[in-house]
Amino acid sequence: MSVCKGIAIILMVAGHAEGPELLTNFIYTFHMPLFFIAAGYFFSEKYLADPWSFVRKRFGGLYVPFVKWSVIYLLLHNVWHAFGILNETYGNWTGGVTHPYSLHEALSRLLKIVFTMSGYDEFMAGAFWFFRGLLVAGIAYLVLYKIIEGKTRLGPVGIVVTIMIVAVGFNAFRFANGLSIPGIPNGGLRETWGMFFFAAGVLFRRYEHLFARRWWLLLLSFLAILWSGKMHFCGMNNSGHFKNLLTLPLTGAVGFLMTFWAAGYISAAGGWLSRMLAYIGNNTLDILLLHIPAFKIVSLWKIHYYDLDFLQIGSHMVIHENNTDFFWVMYTIAGVAIPLALMAVWRRYATLPKSVGRLVSGRSTA
Repeated sequence: MSVCKGIAIILMVAGHAEGPELLTNFIYTFHMPLFFIAAGYFFSEKYLADPWSFVRKRFGGLYVPFVKWSVIYLLLHNVWHAFGILNETYGNWTGGVTHPYSLHEALSRLLKIVFTMSGYDEFMAGAFWFFRGLLVAGIAYLVLYKIIEGKTRLGPVGIVVTIMIVAVGFNAFRFANGLSIPGIPNGGLRETWGMFFFAAGVLFRRYEHLFARRWWLLLLSFLAILWSGKMHFCGMNNSGHFKNLLTLPLTGAVGFLMTFWAAGYISAAGGWLSRMLAYIGNNTLDILLLHIPAFKIVSLWKIHYYDLDFLQIGSHMVIHENNTDFFWVMYTIAGVAIPLALMAVWRRYATLPKSVGRLVSGRSTA
């Protein structure tokens, strides 16, 4: 599963790097469902008897780093503006740009960060919705499980399937009536789908033995997702059309199986590729947090290469001009490698003072 997550996070970065259209469409049909399925896969049944333990763990692993890094980016926002890394000339592909925050706006964003897990810097922390999505999806799954368990005689599998049906049904009701969940950005659409795929991960763990790895199944699933990308099927960040109720569960499930089987072959072969992907998969959080700032280094290179306006470094997430070239490959490499390198150095030297202290203390005692 670590190799599986490693592949998924690389695909996420490649999608943000604005590669060829077919590639990005291919990626977006399944790459985020994969993370929610993986989270459900690791859900332990012990939490059904001790739900507060799960809630505490989720808040510690998702809410705390979200707030910490959102505040760091909030404090850096105007600094980035001062250096042109963010600016009011260039923005995302729809033309949106950002601006320096006033004290009032910064405080307003701080309150949103703390109380609604929103308000984060859209241009430097645009992927942070995942923290909220996974936190809400996991807790909602557990709450629904306990409610259904207490009100029905369904067994574990029946409860999980019911939760998946409730998620799809709730989204269908929302699409039909134009409703949204108040207090959750994007109306809770991604969180509801997240709960669906979280439950799918729990279900997959139970029946994993039925999904034997076969090369022809891997090929068929790849062709199915490729066709889905060509048809422009939506991912979790969809606009809420009824066709998504049918396509997203299928592309999410098939895309997960494709990645899971591919990871199985890579893991079985061993070697440097397996070790590298496992390491990446075990450090996906670092990449999620820092891949967009890392893109700016490649943007500097692209500005120099094409003699572009320096302020294009503020383009989100990457420079859109000349986007048919192969700079997306460099963006992808940098978006994975630089965060891992920075965090590895940070962890090494952050623990150095403690290590030195223990060494000195040991010698003095001797």
